[in-house]
Amino acid sequence: MEYANIEEFDSKKTEELSVHYKAILELLGEDSTRDGLLKTPQRVARAMQFLTKGYEEDGCAILRSAMFKEEYRQMVVVKDIELYSMCEHHMLPFYGKAHVAYIPNGYITGLSKIARVVETFARRLQVQERLTVQIRDCIQETLNPLGVAVVIEASHMCMQIRGVQKQNSVTTTSAFTGAFLKDPRTRNEFMTLIGAKLN
Repeated sequence: MEYANIEEFDSKKTEELSVHYKAILELLGEDSTRDGLLKTPQRVARAMQFLTKGYEEDGCAILRSAMFKEEYRQMVVVKDIELYSMCEHHMLPFYGKAHVAYIPNGYITGLSKIARVVETFARRLQVQERLTVQIRDCIQETLNPLGVAVVIEASHMCMQIRGVQKQNSVTTTSAFTGAFLKDPRTRNEFMTLIGAKLN
């Protein structure tokens, strides 16, 4: 039985992107007709659609799809959420982990939805600073919790493989609302929890 990898992409968009990627290969001095590159423009076109699929997703709708009334008012932390994004300045990947917390105010959401919100905003051309704030604002706007905290730690390939070429550098960004912003004890509890090795 022949292997088939089934993925759905916009065929018109794939075709149009492929034309541009073929031209890019040729501008770089490559022979776009050689065996190894024959299907590369189509592969890259599909890869880029996958890597930027967040433009077609709505983080608030994701949270609302699993929103439950609950009187729990303690911190909910989802840490070490893997993220992969694309730097909008060089279109090179940056990757790392997001740590997200919120304090419910009458409503909670499914835990996987927090990770999906991170994914939605990461799968766009981004800067880490904006990504951090977008995740925070989406959760705050949708759940109206008593506070939201987001910390992202990421390595940027635009710093690792070009320019300054510092392979071990890590960038950390944070964004807070409500109790995390106003109460240092709440913020410190969050920072302690995301740094703890509990398992």
